[in-house]
Amino acid sequence: MKKTMFLALIAGILMGSCAKENDFTISNGMIGKLTKDIQMKQLDSLYAQDSIVKLNAIENAIGTQGEVEIYNKEGKKLLLISPADERDPNSFISYIQVFDERFQTDKGLNTKSTFGDVKAKYEILNVENAINSVVVFLKDSDIYLTIDKKLLPENIRYDYSSKIEVSQIPNEATFKYFMIGWDAESDEN
Repeated sequence: MKKTMFLALIAGILMGSCAKENDFTISNGMIGKLTKDIQMKQLDSLYAQDSIVKLNAIENAIGTQGEVEIYNKEGKKLLLISPADERDPNSFISYIQVFDERFQTDKGLNTKSTFGDVKAKYEILNVENAINSVVVFLKDSDIYLTIDKKLLPENIRYDYSSKIEVSQIPNEATFKYFMIGWDAESDEN
């Protein structure tokens, strides 16, 4: 009897730790509890144990609409979730900004990683030059990263039209934004 209760307790702990670990996994089409197939109106049930803050509250809205932030029980911001259509609770998720470093890929990439970590573990598809930042797109991944131009060498910091090469971004550069983008429009058809 004691062995059975002990084994059940161990199994429960292992299952609980696996569930918590999976809550922070990032892979293509998935981040934690979210998948590309989740509609905005489903966030209330997915994050029932957390806090959902509606950023653009829509009057007389039925269900979750518009951009929302997800906070855990302790008040730590986890995610910013943006729908394809702000006014439609049936809308699929389009973009997710990740704030919590516990969310990570199978290669260990998270919000606390550096550009050197990205270069070592991922193939970079493209680097786009923006006004105050560069956006790094990863091959075969939903993830894209924004790096503040303040972290780049001064000779390329203020040139908005030149092509920035991967070799010009310092390995120790950190991310301004850690983003996941899903093409929600194609999923709705």
